[in-house]
Amino acid sequence: MKNSSIPEQSGVLYIVATPIGNLEDITQRALNIFQQVDLIAAEDTRHSGLLLSHYGIKKPFFALHDHNEQQKVAVLVEKLQQGQNIALVSDAGTPLISDPGFHLVRHCRQAGIKIVPIPGACAAITALCSSGIASDRFCFEGFLPAKTKARCDKLSALLDEPRTLIFYESTHRILDTLADMQQVFGGERYIVMAREITKTWETIYGASLNELIAWLAEDNNRIKGEIVLVVEGNIAEPSDDEISAQALKLFTLLAQELPLKKAAAIVAECFNYKKNTLYQYGLAHFKN
Repeated sequence: MKNSSIPEQSGVLYIVATPIGNLEDITQRALNIFQQVDLIAAEDTRHSGLLLSHYGIKKPFFALHDHNEQQKVAVLVEKLQQGQNIALVSDAGTPLISDPGFHLVRHCRQAGIKIVPIPGACAAITALCSSGIASDRFCFEGFLPAKTKARCDKLSALLDEPRTLIFYESTHRILDTLADMQQVFGGERYIVMAREITKTWETIYGASLNELIAWLAEDNNRIKGEIVLVVEGNIAEPSDDEISAQALKLFTLLAQELPLKKAAAIVAECFNYKKNTLYQYGLAHFKN
């Protein structure tokens, strides 16, 4: 029986997500595509070669990385137009997410070449869903600039962003980045650092920026590996007259049955207010 993973028409570009650490996170569909395509365009052919070797798959590779992508796009587009099926992979996770592939995909779209995404692991989404920080609205910022001034300028532009912020960071810059976040966002901003996700030393730690920096200072091993930072968005401090009628109604009812701090925490979670704002309101307006 013919495998339905490959469409009848030829010349398809498959964007294939690969594991971010644990090799068991590869999908069966991804393996089927690898077995049937003519060529694999990889960010690091040696790295991707180890993945395919693990599953007993042999395919020719084509190196496609940040330094050569724009020059090599025409070659790959021509191969696709000639009828070859190609799988695009990055070192880990979903291609194009802080990885090469954008120029190739754009040119393929312009050339009318069919593009099929094969979903799978993505470090940003994996970290977000385990962070306990609001996931209904978020923005992915990738890697921050390497230079301090540029990094602080970027963070300053995000200071009032209410959505959850997601960043990638490297071992050798993580402490500088956190220090800049502490300066720009303030030490009380809540952040989750997810390190080595899906790997043996996976660590997911949440705290205020002040507490996280202190925790990292206790053990240098805590900064090693691939790092994702999930930062709580800016939660505006409402004045008394800005607290919605619905929030006040719920707060009043809960305060009659629960300790004031507990009631404030529940309402803050439901309406995206800071719990201290509600607690202070309660102290001023509710009778003990």
